[in-house]
Amino acid sequence: MGFAAAAAAKPKNIIGNKGNRGMGLLLVFFPEDHNKISSSIRRTSSSLLFTKAQTTISICALFVFLTLLVFTLSTFEPSVPTPNSRRFLSQKTQFSSSSSSSSSSSSSSHWLFPMWDYKPMRVNQKPNVSSSSFALQGMGTLYRRGTKAMNDLIVSHVVEDVTEDELRLFLRVLHRSGVTSKADIVFLFGSSLLSSRFSFVIQEENQSFLKLIQHYKELNNEGIHDSVFSFDSTHFWKSGKKGVAEPIWGKKSRGNYSNSTQAEGESTRLTYGSVVGFDVNELDPENSLAGFLDRVPMSLRRWACYPMLLGRVRRNFKHIMLLDVKNLMTLSDPLGRVRNRSPESVYLLTKESNSGKHSKRNSEKTQSHYQVNSSILMGGAKGIRRLANAMLTEIVRATMQHKKKNSISESGILSQLVGNGYVLKNVNLITSTESIQEASSLKGLNANSAAGHSIIQRGNSNHDLNSIIMKLICLCEVDSSVYRDC
Repeated sequence: MGFAAAAAAKPKNIIGNKGNRGMGLLLVFFPEDHNKISSSIRRTSSSLLFTKAQTTISICALFVFLTLLVFTLSTFEPSVPTPNSRRFLSQKTQFSSSSSSSSSSSSSSHWLFPMWDYKPMRVNQKPNVSSSSFALQGMGTLYRRGTKAMNDLIVSHVVEDVTEDELRLFLRVLHRSGVTSKADIVFLFGSSLLSSRFSFVIQEENQSFLKLIQHYKELNNEGIHDSVFSFDSTHFWKSGKKGVAEPIWGKKSRGNYSNSTQAEGESTRLTYGSVVGFDVNELDPENSLAGFLDRVPMSLRRWACYPMLLGRVRRNFKHIMLLDVKNLMTLSDPLGRVRNRSPESVYLLTKESNSGKHSKRNSEKTQSHYQVNSSILMGGAKGIRRLANAMLTEIVRATMQHKKKNSISESGILSQLVGNGYVLKNVNLITSTESIQEASSLKGLNANSAAGHSIIQRGNSNHDLNSIIMKLICLCEVDSSVYRDC
């Protein structure tokens, strides 16, 4: 058996030895060809690796280049301002370029944008208005810079369904009431779209107000004063003082601030407040109440904007009024009710609610029998700021307690907050049952009745009411020559 196995293994070894000898003979007789073959194989593999690496690098470089190109094109802005721009850096657009320059610019723009049919946007020229800039610390829009720093501030929030005519009438009556001679006006818009949409209306009313002042000055304030909506320009002329504080809105002037509204040789100077506007996304960029409500209305979101706005101007104003543009208008100066009060005081207008008359359970709880009018709040700067902070916390608490979050009302939450004396223990609340008359009931009143009706509400028939008030304002010949809609 052993010999048989050895005999079987021997031929295999003989064959393997012969194969090795054959390879050895090839290496002996053809050494150069073997080296060429091995080197060519190495060169081929290295060239393939280099080609692959070069292709990969080229693809990556092309991808980076395309990304930069798309980013550059997407962030490119035309040099011509558009009507819907968030900031109206200059409302007066000048087109003084010649036809040759315009044709060259259009050809160059077409060369830069071959994939898109780019055409410069045309801006409809509007009446000359003062240039706008940032209102405060890089935020907001400055519609008009006042003649001096004011002690009073009126913050008017513009809800979503306010029309241009309603805002125009609100600002016109506000200017004519004389309150802007002592207070600055801040408009709080629900979006940047509303801010740009109403910008021209605000600018136009500001210009009309200055024209009205000039006309009455030429007439020595001689006009018809037999209506509640009559204009008295004497509110805006004060005794001259050399040193006046500069308004906080807009760009600060270099050196000593001087009031240029005082003419030489005159003892009086023109005095009026600033008019500015803010977008809620600037004051509440994170939309603080979005996590508690499916849809946050402007009536609730405004409370999330007050802490930042009032906090930044807390050292500049003594009295603050929060006003609803949609529902109320001012005929005279309502802030006279709180000027002699403490800085922690808040003046509230209330009315007896129906639930308070019939429900005994409510009297056992902390809820108040009186419904607070949330359309107007005024008081000292500290009191209003503390109330705003407490109201924001109360809104969050109310939304967490109610299953139907969208069913809560601003007036109901405010009334419940006022009824809880512990939360507002550091606020001096002054409640008044003063009734606010509807504007339709003031048609036959004379100017002497304006003191008792400093605040009016629009009522339900807004369209008819607007036309009635416009007609009353346009009765005077001087006023009708100023307003283009008379």
